[in-house]
Parts: sequence; structure tokens; C-alpha cells
Amino acid sequence: MEFSESRRPVLTPDARREEILAAPGFGKHFTDHMITATWTAGQGWHDAGLVPYGPVQLDPAAAVLHYAQEIFEGLKAYRHADGSIWAFRPEANAERMARSARRLALPELPVEDFVASIELLVRTDAAWVPTAEESSLYLRPFMYASEAFLGVRPANEVQYLLIASPVAAYFPGGVRPVSIWLSTQYTRAARGGTGAAKCGGNYAASLAPMVEAAERGCEQVCFLDAIEQKWVEELGGMNVYFVRADGTLMTPETSGTILEGVTRSSILQLGKELGLNIEERRISIDEWRDGVASGEITEVFACGTAAVITPVGRLVWEDGAVGDPEAPTGPVTSQIRSRLVDIQYGRAEDTHGWMRRLV
Repeated sequence: MEFSESRRPVLTPDARREEILAAPGFGKHFTDHMITATWTAGQGWHDAGLVPYGPVQLDPAAAVLHYAQEIFEGLKAYRHADGSIWAFRPEANAERMARSARRLALPELPVEDFVASIELLVRTDAAWVPTAEESSLYLRPFMYASEAFLGVRPANEVQYLLIASPVAAYFPGGVRPVSIWLSTQYTRAARGGTGAAKCGGNYAASLAPMVEAAERGCEQVCFLDAIEQKWVEELGGMNVYFVRADGTLMTPETSGTILEGVTRSSILQLGKELGLNIEERRISIDEWRDGVASGEITEVFACGTAAVITPVGRLVWEDGAVGDPEAPTGPVTSQIRSRLVDIQYGRAEDTHGWMRRLV
């Protein structure tokens, strides 16, 4: 796919951009440009290009507004000490987006076009990649049904967009233990549903329990399986890991209801290299609660592109809680996090070929 280029005639002033980069928050500010492309039945992908960042025109009958035919991805670009800019495993995000597209009956964007769009946008807006510790340029590729019609069928017109946002740490307090609310009224996904796809509907369904969590002083939600309400699945936007006293690193197995996180799979590899015994299996909520209470589970952490690796200090449910919200970050959590972040920021050798240079 060939990308045309139409650049913004007047860029954000340097002083304003530097002001934003000094305290970007998360997902609040956006770069000067974006990528767009159109897919239509019979013609495929076309009209791809770099354009100034701005509002998109959407017909009130656009299918996405009525039937939620939409998917997205999330990855980051990191500035290294020498000024170069790198992405972490963008091909893995491209492949996951293709899997999500198949589940939502959307067209697949070829991996090479996904990566090319990222390279073009980051190269154009390279000045927006921050340099501060734990900061990066968050990249949000997404795809939605833009055809104007009312009727339940896959759309014949689809838009792909890529936008970018300079970000600091996902949780404002930095790396510190978070509290998790155990949702027993809601479930995130069921077998045969869209749990393994990265689509907006999954996240919309997590908002009501997130409100519950906030009311109870928690930053995230833990969802159980939809059938037995017994097995730990994932958090509202992150995968979850457990460390046992014997050095075993455990995480719930993927079974069609859990998003196959890029950070999740990277941690599995890093854990093996650290000599940890790795277990991907079903983990019950009782095993979590009893294990923390007895000391059999020594560390719990959550992971995802946005939050990287975040220690979990406490699990809270309707009539109880376990864990310590003030506990220091555990040694395994710290070691894996350091290894991952050092690779991403170029402070450690990338022996896996995970990093791709963009600029």
C-alpha cells in the first residue's frame, strides 16, 4: 500500500510541544499528523496517506455507531539515549490486529502496511517522542466500519486510522502497588465471544465494574470466568501474573476469553530466561486469595502495553480483602520489569529481535 503525504502547514509551536512533553499525562495530547486508509469491498485497501491530525467525518448511519464493528491496538515508540526511536514488537501487534479483524468480520491490514504506517507517522512526528524516564509515544492504530447503513451485516466500507500521543506512566503515582476489585456481578467475556479480540466493546463492558472499583478505592477490576465464576481471567485492561514461594511464575491460560497480550508473552520468555518455572493454566480465585493469605503466593503483578508491569498490592471483594496496599514491589516483579524496560529503552541488549528501529 502506497502512502501519500499531506503535511500540516503550521506545526505545533516548539514551546507548546515542549510544555506538553514535560507533563504529557496519558492519552491527553496528540501529535500533528495521523494516518488514514480506506477499505471497500471489491477494491481492497486504497487512499492511504499521512494527513494533519483532526476530526473525522462520520455519517450518522455509520455501522460502527450502531453495531460496534471496531477494533484497535496499542503499542509504543521509545527514544533511546542516542536519539534513535524504536518500536517494541510491532509485528506482534499487527498480527493480533489481524486476528481481531477476523473475529469482528473486518478486513485484515497486512503486517507490512501496519508497520509502514507506524514508521511513517513516527518519522514525521519524531519531535513528539519524549525523553523523560518512563515516557514514550503511545501509538493507537484502529479500524472501524464507516459504511452508512442500518442492517446487521459486515460493512462494505472500513476506515483504518493511526494516531499518536506522548505519554508518561499510565498510573499517575508511578510504579506502586495497585488495589484490585473482584467483580462478581459482571463478566468480561464468555467462550465463543470476543474476549480474545481487542475491540472497544470489551472495554465498554468493563466500565461499570470500574466504577464499582473506584468507589471502593481500587484502581482496577479482576474478572472471573462466565460459566463457573471461579477462574481468574484478566483485569479490566491488563493480564495478571502470580509468583509462588518456590519461584514458579503463573498466569491464566488463554482459551479464547483472554486477550493474548504482547507484554504477557514477552514476560513468559523473560521468566524462562530468569530460570523461573512457568505455568500457563487455570488459576482459581480461591488459589489467589488463599495463596496470598498463607504466603504461598509472594507476588502478584499486572501487565499491559500502557501500564507495562504494575505490582498488585491488594485484592478486595464484597466482604473481605487480602494483601498489603503498601507492600514494596517484589523482587521477581522488579527484575522482570527492569529487564523488559531496559530492552525497550535500549539500555540492555535485545537478544530476541523485539525492537524495530523507526528513526
